[in-house]
Amino acid sequence: MDFDLTAIAVCAMLFIGAPWIFLHYGSQWRRAKGISIEDERLLDDLHDTARRLDARLDSIERIIAADNPDWKAGTLGHAPAADRIADDRIAENRMGDGREPRLAVRR
Repeated sequence: MDFDLTAIAVCAMLFIGAPWIFLHYGSQWRRAKGISIEDERLLDDLHDTARRLDARLDSIERIIAADNPDWKAGTLGHAPAADRIADDRIAENRMGDGREPRLAVRR
């Protein structure tokens, strides 16, 4: 008797439960395939905000550059680590008299 109930439950899961799950989530996936109008509006707003912030940053950089021309390129000592590493490598490659090394030109 116990075996019969288990077999019926397994058959019900295979032939009813599994197709129902596949069909249910398949229709959910097809319905949500594209972005909604609300999501599209949100993306447009975020894009506009990013453009305004970029314009503000450019304005701030111009104002700072007018006040202190050496503020960029790590001359104030606040350059990001990657820039400092690159500057150190350039300094290591310089010749003893401070000149930049010459690059070989392939013809």
